[in-house]
Amino acid sequence: MKKVLLLAIAAAGAVFAKKKLDAGRSEQALWAEATDSVEPTHRA
Repeated sequence: MKKVLLLAIAAAGAVFAKKKLDAGRSEQALWAEATDSVEPTHRA
């Protein structure tokens, strides 16, 4: 019974960690998009 409980806790921890990593990556992508320099598409 203890092994099953430990396995469930480990699985929940892995899911939580993956969600945190995914949220961090999307946050980083959003900031990169907002702060990247904008190149002109053509010159006048």
